[in-house]
Amino acid sequence: MTAANKRVIAIVNGTGRQAASLIRVVSAVGFSVRAQVYSRVGLVAEELAALPGVELFEGDVLKTPSLVKVLFAGAHYAFINTTYLQGDEVKIGKLLADTAKKCGTIRHYIYSSMPDHAAYNPRWPSLPLWACKATVENYIRQIGLPATFVITGIYNNNFTTLPYPLFCLEHQPDGSLIWRAPFHSDVPLPWLDAEHDVGPAVLQIIKDGPKKWSGHRIALAFEMLTPHQVAHAFSNALQRPCNYIQTPNIEIRAKLPPGYREQLSGIEDLFGQLQAPYFPPSMFLVPPEMSDSSQAKENKKLSGSLALTDEARQLWEGWRGIEEYAGEAFLAEEEANGTGLIQDMKASSA
Repeated sequence: MTAANKRVIAIVNGTGRQAASLIRVVSAVGFSVRAQVYSRVGLVAEELAALPGVELFEGDVLKTPSLVKVLFAGAHYAFINTTYLQGDEVKIGKLLADTAKKCGTIRHYIYSSMPDHAAYNPRWPSLPLWACKATVENYIRQIGLPATFVITGIYNNNFTTLPYPLFCLEHQPDGSLIWRAPFHSDVPLPWLDAEHDVGPAVLQIIKDGPKKWSGHRIALAFEMLTPHQVAHAFSNALQRPCNYIQTPNIEIRAKLPPGYREQLSGIEDLFGQLQAPYFPPSMFLVPPEMSDSSQAKENKKLSGSLALTDEARQLWEGWRGIEEYAGEAFLAEEEANGTGLIQDMKASSA
């Protein structure tokens, strides 16, 4: 491929799990990648910088708007997944969308969004770290970018035996594991191996193009599993008991970033007390601007004749389920963290 017809993609928050997964995949198929990162220091940043066709741009989006202009200038595609750790996500999201619109070359803008539950049921509270993404999604629609919105399930990669809230697998003296969370034990939740599966799925969205996907919300979730089923998958993979216990409150045993405690409190109310669905079904009803044929297909999700996972699985058939993840990537991450689980497993197999 010559420099003149090189496919150029702009990516924000390049070291995040979603973006890094995409960078690895598009680099491998010959894209020219411009990725904004908040720091070049760290294993992920160093890995990405060494990939062919990848250029990292270090800087804060809000503090260096000139960086954003350089990022989008001449780019054909964009993948945007912002993080609250870097400031006001609504301001960041609107700045990125406006700059992409003004550059005039973006053919397909892919934004990682999340639902604002309060928009679907007045009894449901908004989760603060999700509602801002929904606000930006609405803005992107208003300004007319050719955009697709991916809505990600729960990361398999969230699980750890380290004392982080919500997805901590507590290592017990007898070698078993306990997962405590407010989710109802028997209500299915959407799951995604972000590092393994986001990149290939988004690449296929890019290949299909905005003619197929403009305006659509796509649920990036490859499995619908209850917490009990997840615990069973870990039990099978690790060959030791793993049990789920529903608790009304999320235990906090680690220092939290600003704003995250409010998110956890909202999760306790929304999914624990109110037992709201993780994805409101009607969020996948298409907006009015989409064609009738597209609307008929999308609205099957609401009636249940099209499973929530179908589109993700059609985009990427090589997805990794949570049991496979638990037996491979989870163990690798635990070993890198030097956790007691790995020491226990080594001792028991000696």
